[in-house]
Amino acid sequence: MYELLYNNIIKKVDLTREEFEEVKPFYTPKKLKRKQFLLQEGDVCKYTAFVCDGCLRSYTVDADGNEHILQFAIANWFISDMNSFLTGEPATQFIDAIADSTLLLCNRIDSDIMMKKVPKMETYFRILGQHHIVAAQKRLSSTIMHTAEQKYLDFIKRYADISQHVPQHMIASYLGISPETLSRVRKQFSEKQ
Repeated sequence: MYELLYNNIIKKVDLTREEFEEVKPFYTPKKLKRKQFLLQEGDVCKYTAFVCDGCLRSYTVDADGNEHILQFAIANWFISDMNSFLTGEPATQFIDAIADSTLLLCNRIDSDIMMKKVPKMETYFRILGQHHIVAAQKRLSSTIMHTAEQKYLDFIKRYADISQHVPQHMIASYLGISPETLSRVRKQFSEKQ
């Protein structure tokens, strides 16, 4: 499980095995069963979670009880309510497991200590943050400018691994379209193939 995290880190920064041995104690293993919460709206987000296996989602629920999925996280991805994690304010998101999952958790205090002890980890998290900003901008642009078909095609192109793990109604929620619209788009797409 730690090996997956190490391999993820060394893709972005030159972290030695010795440095990683200093990083490991800051991460605590955690297992979640399907439908179990890592975070509920209103609680303070205490952890960033690195997914070793399984699949999680973060989402909000509107006044009518409709879920709006903000992010999926499969193996080798991080997930958190970063606003709550960084500010200590109550979370505006839920995070739960779509499938049984194994995580490595790091709390805010340990994260700060780790980055001081191993400065390359600060660089690593800066790079992850930059990638997240780029992905968020692409998603926002797609949401504003693209048709349902374009959104779906972009999703399966960029996130092929996720589309294999996630039910279609959740993909529809992530794309901001109804399950019926997604079904129609998928049917039209398969007919073109």
